Amino acid sequence: MGKICVSVCAKTADELIEKIKRAEVFADVIEIRFDCLDESEFDSALPKINELKCEKPFIATFRPKSNLAVYSCPPSANATEEYKKLKREAVNYRDVGWHKIARLSNVEFVDFESDIFLEMSTDFMFPESPSICFSEETDELLISKTLIYSEHNYEKTPDNIDSIYENMLPEDDNRLQAQIIKIAVQANDITDTIPIWKLLERAKSENQEIIPIAMGEAGKWTRILGLAHGAFLTFASLDSDNATAPGQISAQDLHSVYRVKELDKNTDVYGILGSNTSVSLSPYIHNFAFKYHNLNAVFVPLQVHDLDAFITRMVKAETREIDLNFKGFSVTIPHKQSIIKHLDFIDETAGKIGAVNTVKIIDGKLHGFNTDAHGFIEPLKSIYNDLKDAKVLILGAGGASKACVYALEKEGATVTVFGRTEIENGKWKMENVGEFDIIVNATPLGMKGKAEGETPIVAEQMKYAKLVYDLVYTPFETQFLREADKVFVPKIGGMAMLVAQAIEQQKIWTGLSAPMPEISRIVLSKLR
Repeated sequence: MGKICVSVCAKTADELIEKIKRAEVFADVIEIRFDCLDESEFDSALPKINELKCEKPFIATFRPKSNLAVYSCPPSANATEEYKKLKREAVNYRDVGWHKIARLSNVEFVDFESDIFLEMSTDFMFPESPSICFSEETDELLISKTLIYSEHNYEKTPDNIDSIYENMLPEDDNRLQAQIIKIAVQANDITDTIPIWKLLERAKSENQEIIPIAMGEAGKWTRILGLAHGAFLTFASLDSDNATAPGQISAQDLHSVYRVKELDKNTDVYGILGSNTSVSLSPYIHNFAFKYHNLNAVFVPLQVHDLDAFITRMVKAETREIDLNFKGFSVTIPHKQSIIKHLDFIDETAGKIGAVNTVKIIDGKLHGFNTDAHGFIEPLKSIYNDLKDAKVLILGAGGASKACVYALEKEGATVTVFGRTEIENGKWKMENVGEFDIIVNATPLGMKGKAEGETPIVAEQMKYAKLVYDLVYTPFETQFLREADKVFVPKIGGMAMLVAQAIEQQKIWTGLSAPMPEISRIVLSKLR
């Protein structure tokens, strides 16, 4: 079974030791990022690391601090003397560092970038370029450890990823042989992850140990599912504030939320489809429910910008390029309406609303449902009681808004929807706002991220309402709700709808009901 590697990064020696000790709780392996240390702290860190009584093996990593330190080719002929000087200094610091790291007895793995690996494995050097020059003793010490050969691309997923892999494979005439290949690339949309996943499948068929990583939010699912499909290890952060690469998940979440060590190739995979899944709490809800019912299932973030490409290349049985055993999706902004054209079946409620937030895959066919209507109306009825003839204003005209309208009209309420046409110079045109009993924010304004701190209307515009309802659930207290507090208007936050609609989704997917009190506590703890 693959391993969880917690990557630790610190500027000072004492901070590094403290983080290593914390990482030991969840890690199978601990990566020490020596490049994070301040240069003045490097020498004092080494003996402290060597004296540590840690049962978990260490990976020593010394990344280039900038592009200046990528030395696999010489500086161009017109490079400035200042550039060459900076490059030489960077090489010298990293060179000396590796000489010292090689002597750490408790380092089991060393992770080399291609520049070091190639220069250690061949005698060829660019005479005009700075190079890593190890002594014979250092060479032998490093070679005696398990070698990881790394390539990174922090901008995109390159088109020639197979060629990169092939060039990294062991060669008989090289004295330095890497047991493990690591390729980490940036995924800017979900389909960028396809090549890295195919590479994992290829490497396993060739009995080559590999660490394939699609970085970024769109690549998170590769970190979660990788171990179940044969990746040597998956990298995790010490906690949510200490990620050392884009898209890293905390070690605790990998263990207790995603249960990555329990997953296998037969695990049913569900996920949330949206353009920004980083703020979603759905993984905490649904993974708890799966664990509660002891199901071999996992719920993962699936950041999707191009929905058509995702459905074609990763979902539909007749066209998909990889098979992840998808069983269903939660659908959020902006795909609740555009998903409909890809469905094989749609239930009556979703059809009438014109929006789908839940997909269940049955025998390869996509079935669409809407649990937003139920999730929205249940908390509202518990507070407002009889909605018959209530005058309700809904701000926003997207998929969530349509579900609210449907649910309210079934209860006999009179509904008015203000969409983008009711915005003038960035303000909502609402001279008659006082005539509404309930005001609902069905826009993303106030959501954590770029829109955080924004509100569709302010206190003065809602002071005559009997109740306001914000569908945004993160952050817990939005600006819209704070405006309501200013004029003492009762309020409902988005958490109530989130929990209610998610429980309905669980019933659709599994036929089982998730426990509301436990899920509410989980969500509340995350929001606060």
